[in-house]
Amino acid sequence: MGVHISQGFDSGSIEVLSAVAPDAIRLRLRPDNAASFCQWFHFRVHDVAGVPLRMVFENTADAAYPEGWPDYHAVASYDRREWFRVPGTRFEDGRLIIEHTPEHSNIYYAYFEPYAHERHLDLLGQAEMSPYARVHTLGATVDGRSVDCVVVGAPSPERKPVWIIARQHPGETMAEWFVEGLLARLLDSADPLARRLRERACLYIVPNMNPDGASRGNLRTNAAGANLNREWMTPTAARSPEVLCVREHMEATGCALFLDIHGDESLPYVFVDGSEMVPGVPHNMAARQAVFLSALAEASPDFQTDVGYTPDRFGEEMLTLASKWVAHRFGCLSLTLEMPFKDNCLLPDARVGWNGERSKRLGAAMLQPILRDLRSD
Repeated sequence: MGVHISQGFDSGSIEVLSAVAPDAIRLRLRPDNAASFCQWFHFRVHDVAGVPLRMVFENTADAAYPEGWPDYHAVASYDRREWFRVPGTRFEDGRLIIEHTPEHSNIYYAYFEPYAHERHLDLLGQAEMSPYARVHTLGATVDGRSVDCVVVGAPSPERKPVWIIARQHPGETMAEWFVEGLLARLLDSADPLARRLRERACLYIVPNMNPDGASRGNLRTNAAGANLNREWMTPTAARSPEVLCVREHMEATGCALFLDIHGDESLPYVFVDGSEMVPGVPHNMAARQAVFLSALAEASPDFQTDVGYTPDRFGEEMLTLASKWVAHRFGCLSLTLEMPFKDNCLLPDARVGWNGERSKRLGAAMLQPILRDLRSD
């Protein structure tokens, strides 16, 4: 008896090679719609309560980041609200294998806890109803979707312009979970830190830079096949309108602090890639960055500074990246935050690993180092 597997929903992505038997399901990761990147998956398996499943992903060795598979565990959910890690996940002979017996009839499996477009719209609606925020459309994507920006605080000489963008790479859904947590605290009328930050800054927050890629189930690119985090030097309306419209608005507002929120497939840590190596940044940038990172470590034990990228990781392409271009253009503190797809080795949680809720808590904690930096600027 065959098994029915579907992917016809927001961010759904998988190729089914064979599902003639539940213990012999053969799958392939589906590449981005206009690029060869593959790693993200999200699909539903139907009518399998109490049925042992064995699912083999046959092309994981050819994924964008094959080093992301060792010690990785897939996530699963019965109701699309509560997601848990599947312990029967292993990487063996170049293939990802998931062995699991669902407790209920229908189950969803994904590379990481998804962040649906409907939730994105709800997030915008909640911000719109806050007395402290307003929602602007900065421009349109390749597919014609909106590039939305939540603005907290009114522009004024007394308020520093702070830009926070997330999910340039659509499969890095932890980035939008992070923004949800940050906004929840930032718009809390009872939080004194949030109140002080609203007094000192005007924050421009883009929860999802790549809604086309997110909806299509892409890992890394937009509908035109562009990796948005390599488009910041020369964005175009045809290939990377998402970057172009954000950059144009940033030129109009200025930027005193910039954060670009991401996820890393391989490293099981939360870390920051800085901008102290960028040509032309102020001489005190390394010291200012160190103060910011120290404040983040105090605010969240999930964060650490011992493991991360090497300063020479990006080489000649450095200024095509968002945080590096912004540091060069505005001479401000400009950082890329990375969260794990796996668990966080500092504070592991075998049941959920790193997930949406932990990303939200980190987003809320980010207010403390932002305020610390603005006070010292």
